[in-house]
Amino acid sequence: MFRESIKNMAAYRPGEQPLPGQRLIKLNTNENPYPPSPRVRRAVAKVMAGSALRLYPAPRADEFVDSAAKLYSIPQNMILAGNGSDELLAMVFRATLGEGDTVAYPVPTYSLYDTLALVQEARILHIPLGGDFALPLDALADARANLTIVCSPNSPSGTLTPARDLGVLAKRLDGRLLVIDEAYVDFAGDNALRLVRRHRNVVVLRTLSKSYSLAGMRLGLCFAHPSVIDALMKVKDSYNLSRVALAAGAEALRDAAWMRRNVAKVIRTRAHTEARLRKLGFEVPSSQANFVLARIRGRDMAPVARGLRRAGILVRHFATPLLQDALRISIGTPAEMNALFKALEPLARATPSKSKPRVRARAG
Repeated sequence: MFRESIKNMAAYRPGEQPLPGQRLIKLNTNENPYPPSPRVRRAVAKVMAGSALRLYPAPRADEFVDSAAKLYSIPQNMILAGNGSDELLAMVFRATLGEGDTVAYPVPTYSLYDTLALVQEARILHIPLGGDFALPLDALADARANLTIVCSPNSPSGTLTPARDLGVLAKRLDGRLLVIDEAYVDFAGDNALRLVRRHRNVVVLRTLSKSYSLAGMRLGLCFAHPSVIDALMKVKDSYNLSRVALAAGAEALRDAAWMRRNVAKVIRTRAHTEARLRKLGFEVPSSQANFVLARIRGRDMAPVARGLRRAGILVRHFATPLLQDALRISIGTPAEMNALFKALEPLARATPSKSKPRVRARAG
């Protein structure tokens, strides 16, 4: 019934979602702890109250794309809307990779890339990040892959690759596509959006799930040269975003000031979180995202993650050789982070178990 490659591949494993009625502090999937702009709620209510729901949405997401064009000063023919940046990633993989084609990206990073590549039966080139999570620029350029991806800020490290380095990489790729996944960039001090005007082979992806507090709406944006947008349109679903989501996205972008205020609160809490984790003995790379990576080298963090789960707190642990000694912790409200540390401090100070993790989970 299915292709052999599909039968043999492992599915992507999202972070745990609480069941209805469960009261858990959710610090495992990098959602924003603060609500979206009130203007979003009003826009959604307006759509729901009218008769528009019986009609198909705009295939090119015109109102949403127009809001993005005005906010980012990018022409509309260089913007494509998606059902979250995950769908936009899927479009890129579908349009660029066939059986045996190569895709390269630094690891550890967002493991959905592996899943999308395996669906296309592409050959994956994992390029190890440096010890400080620095971009392996030479190795990525020398790989000469059909498609190269850099997540910046990276998940799960939270580290940012400077735009100037990404520009150098784009030039060295000699026209091969470079996708810069900027899902978390609104929490960072720099971004690479300006590169889409300078390099025809650069694609920048954004999402409204994180900074705009709209993970439940599934809204993403792709910025690229018009010829790239035209190619991606050929593999896009006809009506990939609902009228409700499009109204929410358009209004959220019109109130970017609300987003920036929420982001500022997250950044303040992130700084306090990093300092408290370091006092507990964790190594914490300086994060430019809405999460932090907390590591105690050589110590399996699975028991700590399970202990936090018993205390009603979800964090992300990846039982892989590269990350089994680390936890990725989303930034919540100050009260949520205080609850985290109340549970984490005794677990971090406890004598570590020598047991091996049984579950194999990838970063995502």
